[in-house]
Amino acid sequence: MKALFIGGTGTISMAITRLLAKDENWEVYLLNRGSRSGELPANVKTITADISNEEEVNALLKDEFFDVVGEFIGFVPAQVERDIRLFKGRTNQYIYISSASAYDKPCKDYRITEGTALANKYWEYSRNKILCEELLMKEYRESGFPVTIVRPSHTYDERNVPMGVHGDKGSYQVIKRMLEGKPVIIHGDGTSLWTMTFNEDFAKGYVGLMNNPHAIGEAFQITNDETLTWNQIFETIAKHLNVKLNPYYISSAYLASLKKYDFEGSLLGDKANSVVFDNEKLKKAVPGLNMNIRFEEGVKRTLDNILKTPKLQIEDPEFDQWCDKVIRTLEEAKKALL
Repeated sequence: MKALFIGGTGTISMAITRLLAKDENWEVYLLNRGSRSGELPANVKTITADISNEEEVNALLKDEFFDVVGEFIGFVPAQVERDIRLFKGRTNQYIYISSASAYDKPCKDYRITEGTALANKYWEYSRNKILCEELLMKEYRESGFPVTIVRPSHTYDERNVPMGVHGDKGSYQVIKRMLEGKPVIIHGDGTSLWTMTFNEDFAKGYVGLMNNPHAIGEAFQITNDETLTWNQIFETIAKHLNVKLNPYYISSAYLASLKKYDFEGSLLGDKANSVVFDNEKLKKAVPGLNMNIRFEEGVKRTLDNILKTPKLQIEDPEFDQWCDKVIRTLEEAKKALL
């Protein structure tokens, strides 16, 4: 069998590429610009191209047929429309990566299923994912285009520690603040529920849906079953850093109002809400699936890797100064009210 992944080297897709490459029943092809090619298994084939250049890609694919095409970098409807043109008649299954942030916020029920309404007034990213889903399901109903929709939530790998509040350069600066004993901003009071999924666990669910007749025309969320509060998440990180956590709690609405970073989308439209994902539908479609990498294990692997890899230690002094300023301003306001 043959699989083509559009992208294939990102946080989610690299784990899928590596897992599938171990299966002798699959030939794995990646269509991308060649990033992270040195980290790929030797038997993975790369088609070097820019997917946005439809004419070039069409010429490169020629009359190739793939059992599965996986789209990991489609964010707006125009990109999905392009994929339909490119892959209609070229595949038995097109798997589209959407997002669990597309679920309606605030949640009407903390338990999230694939039947939970899709809406997000806070985040354009999520609204575009919803539009892409609607377009694909319309194409499935009207022409039989063999779509499967996958909704990940907060998925991480060995290169990044998942955080709620961080700057534009990622989460390392938060880790650095913890190592230096500085206060770290936690949205809300840290008691809202959240789910973290290590990418290797996500890959198991995704591969289980590949070439799976029960997946055609359906949507699935793929997350770990472990649910944690944000306090537990930060305490676990602090434990593995061997430091004392110094939390500074700020409401998500206040953080969003500051406008410096897009916390309206990422917090109010996603992480500020308590969510518990019900993966029963996925488990019925993929019998025997075991998502067994707990956050304590996954984040330890991630922290160990980051702390020994200088290129992953990307500092963000602008975000660091912003945190200090926000905390100082709130402390001064508190004193003024005493």
